[in-house]
Amino acid sequence: MNYTPFYPSHLDAKAKIVDFGGWALPVNYGSQIKEHEIIRSAAGMFDVSHMVISDVHGVDAKPFLRYLLSNDVEKLDKFGLGKALYSGLLNQEAGVIDDLIVYLMPFGYRVITNAATEAKDLNWIKQVAANFKVEIFSRRDLAMLAVQGPEAIEKVVAAHPHMVDKLASLKPFTALEDGGYFYARTGYTGEDGLEIMFPKEEANAFWTMLLDHGVAPCGLGARDTLRLEAGMNLYGHEMDENITPLSCNMDWVVDLSDESRDFIGKRAYQLLRLSPDNQKQVGLILLGKGVLREGQKLYCNGEEFGIITSGTFSPSLKISIGIARVNPEMHGEIMVEIRGKLEAVKIVSLPFVRNGKKIFKE
Repeated sequence: MNYTPFYPSHLDAKAKIVDFGGWALPVNYGSQIKEHEIIRSAAGMFDVSHMVISDVHGVDAKPFLRYLLSNDVEKLDKFGLGKALYSGLLNQEAGVIDDLIVYLMPFGYRVITNAATEAKDLNWIKQVAANFKVEIFSRRDLAMLAVQGPEAIEKVVAAHPHMVDKLASLKPFTALEDGGYFYARTGYTGEDGLEIMFPKEEANAFWTMLLDHGVAPCGLGARDTLRLEAGMNLYGHEMDENITPLSCNMDWVVDLSDESRDFIGKRAYQLLRLSPDNQKQVGLILLGKGVLREGQKLYCNGEEFGIITSGTFSPSLKISIGIARVNPEMHGEIMVEIRGKLEAVKIVSLPFVRNGKKIFKE
């Protein structure tokens, strides 16, 4: 079992610890719904130190990432240091190995990938890097904490008052460094907030400081319901190596604007775009009884045509919601099989909730 630098703080806060991909992480601190509501209304924090921070150095750093990633890091030059880019990491068949965020740094680039796919991601990245003059450094010396919610920045500033001007003007999907702390205005909840990286030796002191300023600890359970309400993908659910960006709402992070740029999966992706058979990703709301869950099958006129990839009861909307992969012609009301019975569901737009408000369209 792996333990993050915050593990002592989790125990002090009476967390329920679970095995999450080999990491001992809190699923909740007593009430998943309460933690969800705190993020939507105030500010909470998640230990995300299990995620993988990799720094890319070298003269070929840019051409390496332009070839490795579906999105084009060339765009970061227009915005300057600290700008972030969301991208897919594709295989040669255009399947999604992972999704990630890359930041433009003074030394090159910082890449944040998922812990569940760590070995696979790093093996693939290093295999590609062998053809470029680059060095990749794993930053397990850093802790990572996500502070999310409408009061998140206010609370972090209260803990770090010297950052008031810098954090107040920090734009979404942009980061800055100060005193060994890397503040990124990003997140996985559909709310405003920061993802902060800093020396792991300071993890529990910073945690305690945020606690003292009214930031509540939140666990994996709330993180999942929040991201689902926000319509955000989870690896192994909405995407994997057999799912292409066309079928998991990641088409927008495949940049074909520079025709001269080659990248892994480009040829396969271009061919797939010509097919009329690509499934699409949609939102669902349950009209009947039960709760939508991953793996439930969807039907129209008695024929199966899709599957739910994630589902839950939405604490914000007080209804059951899901994300599904369906045939492209499907819309309106359809049926889902729940415990052997067919119940009505309605296809809606994603996301369901953003900044605490219902925004989906029926």
